[in-house]
Amino acid sequence: MTYYYRPIPRFDPVPSRHRLAGGWTGFDRVECLSRTEPPRIVSADDVPPDVIERLVTPRPALAGLDMSRPCLMGILNVTPDSFSDGGRHVGLEPAVARALAMAPDVDVIDVGGESTRPGAVEVAVDAEIERTAPVIAALRERGNRTPVSIDTRKSAVAAAALDAGADIVNDVSGLDFDPELAGLVADRQVPLCLMHSVKTPATMQNNPRYDDVLLDVYDCLDARVTAAEAAGIPRNRIVVDPGIGFGKTLEHNLALLARLSVFHSLGCAILLGASRKRFIGTLGRADAPEARSPGSVAVALAAVAQGVQILRVHDTADTAQALRLFVATTLGVAPEEAR
Repeated sequence: MTYYYRPIPRFDPVPSRHRLAGGWTGFDRVECLSRTEPPRIVSADDVPPDVIERLVTPRPALAGLDMSRPCLMGILNVTPDSFSDGGRHVGLEPAVARALAMAPDVDVIDVGGESTRPGAVEVAVDAEIERTAPVIAALRERGNRTPVSIDTRKSAVAAAALDAGADIVNDVSGLDFDPELAGLVADRQVPLCLMHSVKTPATMQNNPRYDDVLLDVYDCLDARVTAAEAAGIPRNRIVVDPGIGFGKTLEHNLALLARLSVFHSLGCAILLGASRKRFIGTLGRADAPEARSPGSVAVALAAVAQGVQILRVHDTADTAQALRLFVATTLGVAPEEAR
């Protein structure tokens, strides 16, 4: 029988027996999950040693991002049809201006040239490159050194972005779209974000079903991490993303968010991209995506309390301010820049 171990994080000034992934949360207890038995709470002392090792091993820095503290990934959509800000940053100058504006508040800028909203159609490789690579090159030419990730499923787009100065590849297909992408990432020795999704953006919301969404997503990501390792990408350069809103209903999203800490058992850093998603609008009674900042911040802070290392967000200044105050008031420690 397969068991899944979810550390129950403590975000508190009182030290816990174990530090989770070398970060800001600790744990003394673990929820033991399976597909056939009810969940049970056990002491961390009763968890297999190899599982504890994966849970407590500090995640190394990725492209200069310190995984011992929460990091913000600012979203830069250079597309005409993204669900929340489509068309707002199309063109070189608007895109660069937005990137420079968010840079003081974020640790990495995620540049995407293909919308992955529900129902979106595939963008031609040449068009996606033309939207993304010049923006990255312009940022580097203007002296901005903020790490950049390229949000793409395609190896040619990723290669052009890396050549232009990108540092990370963020693949929403989890290496399940372009068979050449894994080899490129391995050869360039850059970090890789693997996201869980089903089907393609055009069809992913067509009645998605799971036996157990939490464990099904975990197993899928586990398999994708194993495949990435087989392609030559070490686990310590891999980030996993449960793919909130990608082939999930509102109930699926909530089930994943409630037990996000289970993904620490994969031994990778965790990325969460829930910003402005439809479920936030539904629960927060905010129809317009740009009105969902408060709800997006609430979800982000809940994820930080579960030890999630990277938050992918639209409302960068709002999230940065909330995060500074959340950490300071919960742990009783002011950020370095405020001292």
